[in-house]
Amino acid sequence: MKIWQLEEVIELSQTPFFELISKAMEVHKANHNANEVEIATLCSIKTGSCPEDCKYCPQSAHYNTGLKKEPLMDKEEILKHAKNAKESGATRFCMGAAWKRLHAKDTEKMCDIISSVKALGIETCATFGTLTQEQACAMKEAGLDYYNHNLDTSEEFYDKIITTRPYKERLETLEHVADAGINICCGGIVGMGETFEDRLKMLVTLSKMKVQPNSIPINMLVRVKGTPLENAKPIDSFEYIRLVAITRIMFPKAFVRLSAGRINMSDEMQAMCFMSGANSIFYGEKLLTTQNNDANSDLNLLTRLDLVQMKKHH
Repeated sequence: MKIWQLEEVIELSQTPFFELISKAMEVHKANHNANEVEIATLCSIKTGSCPEDCKYCPQSAHYNTGLKKEPLMDKEEILKHAKNAKESGATRFCMGAAWKRLHAKDTEKMCDIISSVKALGIETCATFGTLTQEQACAMKEAGLDYYNHNLDTSEEFYDKIITTRPYKERLETLEHVADAGINICCGGIVGMGETFEDRLKMLVTLSKMKVQPNSIPINMLVRVKGTPLENAKPIDSFEYIRLVAITRIMFPKAFVRLSAGRINMSDEMQAMCFMSGANSIFYGEKLLTTQNNDANSDLNLLTRLDLVQMKKHH
């Protein structure tokens, strides 16, 4: 586990494009089966009415995006989604609830749901907002494999995007997750107006965490009408690919996931991302509330690239 300094990462980022891709490919092949892609499915189990003011998010109660608000799903409905995910080839089922924090009154209920999903024989992941140490330990006991809590961006740019939750609080939750022995899923969103250096600073922060994430989603902003970022300038595709390659080199053993925004990537761009070390995708028609690629199109792309779905974690 290498702890990176910003100067080192800036120097790495200045490597000529194809040389950088080549280096990322070498790192990827040395640490993973380069022809396997992890398939994960993300399900919104409680939608909308979130008190956070994240400028990218249609689920925020601060913005009018026309989103249909939905209360917490019944356990049986969640299990139905999890079974469908497993049958379609997903090895991990991620449950997202639009909460600022997991309230004590909901902890036992969520632990019961986690245990039931785990019993289906699929990896479990959750993202419920801020956690206490006690809640993290309870979820570990219930069988939670991963907890997702993204940093979103660099600490310096963060308050331009979110003012209702301090950066420090995000890091504290991640520390609770690590201390409980749950795997960390943590990445960010690009294309929100941040600089390339902001993206690198976020990766450096991940490398300096007590336990580095072993699942890193690199989300590309999905511009949603009604949010403050609806007119954000799209990120250059080669900048995104370069960031994937840098992430792979910095975190050799982690799963690097193409997450939100994949709907706007061409097949050729996705292929270059896989070549640069991405080895995980979110699969299914929706990512929480935004559109995702058609499942058949995904399978068709993987087939054309001679990539296979990972059957289980090694």
